[in-house]
Amino acid sequence: MRHSLAEQGFQEIETPILSRATPEGARDFLVPSRLHPGSFYALPQSPQIMKQLLMVAGFERYYQIARCFRDEDQRADRQLEFTQVDLEMSFVGVEEILSVLEQVTADGCREAAGVELPRPFPRISYREAMDRYGCDRPDTRILLELVEMTDLFASSGFKAFRGAVDQGGIVKCLPIHDADEVSRSEIDRLESFVRKELGARGLGWIRIAEDGEWRSPIVKFLSEEERQEIAELSQARPGTLLFFQADAPEKANAILSRLRTDLGEKLGRTDGREWDVLFVVDFPVFERDEKGQLTYVHQPFVAPLEEDIPLLETDPDSVRGTHYDVVMNGTELGSGSLRNHRPDIQRRILDLMGYSSEEMEQSFGFMLNALALGAPPHGGFAFGFDRMVMVLAHAESLRDVVAFPKTQRGQDLLMEAPSPVLGAQLDELGIRVRASKPE
Repeated sequence: MRHSLAEQGFQEIETPILSRATPEGARDFLVPSRLHPGSFYALPQSPQIMKQLLMVAGFERYYQIARCFRDEDQRADRQLEFTQVDLEMSFVGVEEILSVLEQVTADGCREAAGVELPRPFPRISYREAMDRYGCDRPDTRILLELVEMTDLFASSGFKAFRGAVDQGGIVKCLPIHDADEVSRSEIDRLESFVRKELGARGLGWIRIAEDGEWRSPIVKFLSEEERQEIAELSQARPGTLLFFQADAPEKANAILSRLRTDLGEKLGRTDGREWDVLFVVDFPVFERDEKGQLTYVHQPFVAPLEEDIPLLETDPDSVRGTHYDVVMNGTELGSGSLRNHRPDIQRRILDLMGYSSEEMEQSFGFMLNALALGAPPHGGFAFGFDRMVMVLAHAESLRDVVAFPKTQRGQDLLMEAPSPVLGAQLDELGIRVRASKPE
């Protein structure tokens, strides 16, 4: 990837590991300063702000193999520290950046693993990905797709589904045709799984027998008209098994997306391709937190689509961003966007997210000042390098492809880290540790 980026005119520039804490989405790892008691450095979650400042400084094509740190809960595709291939470009639009991403991804896969990716990479919008697959990183080799049924149940007499819609939720269905091999005991197991592991209220299902009979505990709550519409929307026929979720959009989609992946692989409902790489584009700029406050979907510097800028004043929930992801085999390899090079737009976005003028200056004053001095239109991207290796190696977890990995609880068992430090070290740093309860 270094060779590919160098051939495309990029300069490799290292940015600091010791920086300042900024609200970029995850928790920072903080480093106390001995020379400035009570103040802290932060380890970088990404070089995001620094690479944008490099664009303002006139370095038009930057890249870096960057070490990044995020104090997040661990999972199979996430570690506390990881490596990114970061890049940023000036005087570009989305098309130019996606062209570079396609080139460097294809070059890296070919040279590292002998994998020839089909080009050009397909594109799918965020909205289409959520509607059809229930997630923004779909594995499109799996042939099963979700079906939207919210409007059908908006005035239904079936209270369980109607109630979810009345509370702002959705009703979606996962149809599986020719599903005779999915036994009733397997359905019961799936129902228990989505309740206990995924936090679902339940799992609605209907099986259409070979004689055309609809068999399910929920059939008695459905009118004949509703059955006909369900059959039309899902293209149901004898042998079809339908799974339903009625819940908040993010939960209903997440549960059916998980079932789609698990059952698609188990039942062999795939198209046989070994590699599936695509761009997901047009993500929303904002989402709502638990309190209903606007917050950013990815990071606060994403530029809106030009045609959606007026919606910042009238309908910010509908504003789409110039954000894009690269997804391979159902794993997000990385993401990027065009950035806000106009300080007025950047301030308006921070204002919508609840930042006061004082908070903007405290957290982002150096960035806002740089933009005000004149920033070129710019954008970039970051690959999760460890994730890319994991996918190419057909590994199940990042722990299989990195040296000295952390456990699920964030521990390095070999080095016995994290560990207590001497009291003298804490005194020198002006830190007092409050005793924790024994586990």
